[in-house]
Amino acid sequence: MGLVLDSSVLIAAERESTLVSDLLINIERAFGETEVVISSVTVVELEHGLHRARSEQQVTRRRDYLDNLFAAVPVESFTKEMAQIAAKIDAESRRLGITVPFPDLMIGVTALYFGYSLGTRNLRHFKLISGLKVIEL
Repeated sequence: MGLVLDSSVLIAAERESTLVSDLLINIERAFGETEVVISSVTVVELEHGLHRARSEQQVTRRRDYLDNLFAAVPVESFTKEMAQIAAKIDAESRRLGITVPFPDLMIGVTALYFGYSLGTRNLRHFKLISGLKVIEL
């Protein structure tokens, strides 16, 4: 089993002052030894939060957290093949009147592509992606 972490989990961990190492230990305790990755799209979301920080202290804290995260968790690039899957899912969903927010679609497709589950605190959006195994963290 593998697990793609959504930014909602990582943002919550940073806000709760949970060390990256502790987050990964907690995941291992809950799911056993498993490959944990993040999507390059998640990097955009997390870096966006860094650049929206309201103080230098917050910038420093977020930068440190992200540096630790990127050192510990591999980042999977969003590929052409993933984009093709995302396009198909988006078109099929929209035909049914379902719109998945684009960043969440891309992150979810990363998990689908690798056959991994998706760990999130945002069940509402990810449950809209057919075939995606979503785990609330």
